[in-house]
Amino acid sequence: MEGVARRSEALVERLSAAGWLTQGPVRTALRDVPRHAFVPAIAWTGEGDRVDRATTPESWLDLAYRDDAIITQLDDGETDVATGAGRFTSSCSAPSTVVSLLELLDAEVGHRVLDVGTGTGWTAALLSRMAGAENVTSVDVDPFVSARAAENLKGVGLAPRLVVGDGGEGWAESAPFDRVHVTCGVSHVPYAWVRQTRPGGVVVAPYAPGFASSHELRLVVMPDGTAVGRFSGYASYMMMRSHRQPPWPAAEDEGDESTTAIDPRTIGYAPAGADLAMGAFLPGINAQGRHEGDTYVLRLWSARAWVAATYRQGQREYEVRGDRSLWEDAVRAYFWWVGQGSPGRDRFGLTVTPETETVWLDAPANPIRPETNYWTPASPSERAG
Repeated sequence: MEGVARRSEALVERLSAAGWLTQGPVRTALRDVPRHAFVPAIAWTGEGDRVDRATTPESWLDLAYRDDAIITQLDDGETDVATGAGRFTSSCSAPSTVVSLLELLDAEVGHRVLDVGTGTGWTAALLSRMAGAENVTSVDVDPFVSARAAENLKGVGLAPRLVVGDGGEGWAESAPFDRVHVTCGVSHVPYAWVRQTRPGGVVVAPYAPGFASSHELRLVVMPDGTAVGRFSGYASYMMMRSHRQPPWPAAEDEGDESTTAIDPRTIGYAPAGADLAMGAFLPGINAQGRHEGDTYVLRLWSARAWVAATYRQGQREYEVRGDRSLWEDAVRAYFWWVGQGSPGRDRFGLTVTPETETVWLDAPANPIRPETNYWTPASPSERAG
């Protein structure tokens, strides 16, 4: 198609000007790997823009080289992506998001790389340019997605190893790895990734424990088999299937009622640093706020506990329905964060061991210890939703 090189170079220039793209190897990979080769013939953005290569080829190509995620699967493949109606379950991620994680990964030629979440194959292709295709193993749980990625990669002359399997288990057959690159959100870091990475190796993942914000996480594997690292920025990725939130467990009219002087928006609108603190104090809790006219409802829940706090315009006290202690724990965690000086996301880090995962403030010696663990293994029926 005409204009591919021009559009590709314009994308590189935009990402560089915005500060996303700073490393030469990533810049070279973006120029060498044509993104449109990984975009389906009918493509959608998350905002609902639809383009058809057959009828609007120039608009389709424009979308391929915009800084937008492109939806490539709905409802785990049960809904035709051409309809655009359904839950987004796979995509060709936005270039700025991809570049940000690749720069954190800092892969070099010869590094053995595990790529978790093959998707369209675009990031596997970029990693192949950076480290060598023979050194890249990419795992996806969906056989159809993996097969389509194989076709896309073949079309650009690249052949990393593609595996169908649970990415949370890594791929021991190709270990040890120097780098682990994760393209799906995870509620916790599977220890298999640490175990399969050599000391000094790096794990980069979108960390989404459930409490509102999602975070870029970069871990370094230590000689003792632990991994230590920090959160550096925002990361928006679809969740790994086995890490998706459990369904909201309650009907609207269930649960004991009480009131609170704390505006639910104080918790629901809290910045990323507060989200990390609250998530660390309340492991396993999911948070989601929604507006309906002049009403705002903040839901907090796990498979074991739930609470909904409601703001209505003009009220001085706000309704709480459900597990009062969960609401009080969230409030206490928020004000702990305020009392620490409202630290930003980049002051928090994570340590992963075979048995535990601990968020800390400023240094691993300052761990956040939850008083109540709301994450407890759910029964098979609860996991099935």
